[in-house]
Amino acid sequence: MAGTTTDTGHPIAPVPGSPHASLGTRSPSHKSSRAAPIALVVLLLLAGTLVAIHLSAKPVPLGTSCGGIQVVAAENFWGSLIGQLGGTRVCVVSIVSDPNADPHEYETSTVDAVAIANAHLVIENGAGYDDWCLHLVSASNSPHQIVLNIATLLGKVSGDNPHFWYGAAYVNASLAAMFGDLVAIDGTDRAYFQSQYALLNASLTQEVLLRENEIRAQYVGTAVASTESIFVYLANSTGLDLVSPPAFMNAVSEGNDPPIASVTEFENQLQSGNVSLLVYNEQTLTPLTEQMKNLSVQHHIPVVGVTETILPSGTSFEVWMGGQLLALQNALAQRAP
Repeated sequence: MAGTTTDTGHPIAPVPGSPHASLGTRSPSHKSSRAAPIALVVLLLLAGTLVAIHLSAKPVPLGTSCGGIQVVAAENFWGSLIGQLGGTRVCVVSIVSDPNADPHEYETSTVDAVAIANAHLVIENGAGYDDWCLHLVSASNSPHQIVLNIATLLGKVSGDNPHFWYGAAYVNASLAAMFGDLVAIDGTDRAYFQSQYALLNASLTQEVLLRENEIRAQYVGTAVASTESIFVYLANSTGLDLVSPPAFMNAVSEGNDPPIASVTEFENQLQSGNVSLLVYNEQTLTPLTEQMKNLSVQHHIPVVGVTETILPSGTSFEVWMGGQLLALQNALAQRAP
């Protein structure tokens, strides 16, 4: 049974190592990236109860040495996932974890460069989101290092929407790639990584997938707005109709001024009474996005904030994402007929 991926929800695929799994690995002897996504979601039922326990490797401050597989994640959302997948066998450093730091404009340090040079595995988002990490990897010239570029894995390029961690199928494909890389580095612990994989998928299912399915069942097709493209993939996963002008969302995400026509169109949408909520990025507020928030409040449209990195830092990926989905669900309920 081969897994499939879409932009609209979690695909179903077997746990790696099961009789029907088809998950390849690669040698860690060279830097590489992946092309074809392999998706995974497991509904783990024990005595009719969904198991949602996960073991997480604690994040390690930059400059700290530790045992196990050395992993550097450019951002803490990927760091949380690889930390849970690797458990006690990995030592994870997430470079961008400060809620006040913009991953697009992060300024690297010597400590960052050393951490990446010493890593067995580096995970970078790609698609222009964290080019600073690509530069550090290139400069490190570590021949036995594995580099997982999420954008390349998903067949995305610079200019595409880079917020892949908000897309259910994209997260699944990324987890499958992470698993393959851990096994390539430490094949003797394959069974342990399989166990961690099943636990993490069960936790993701309970905290994220089930709530996404609830939103889709209740509010599919509901018109919503967003100040940035960060919400596009999550809108797809939950079946919501994101009506905001793409030119406006993309410009704000890239730190540019949106075209005047897109600003006028957005204002008209919020004033029409046909939009059920507004989503905004809490970490990149601008006078224009504040204007849209205020306009929404004036027209009694619920406003929901989302973040680019995990908040608070140290929270697991699924708890963070599940909390944002709960806020989204509650806001939609306010406008329900």
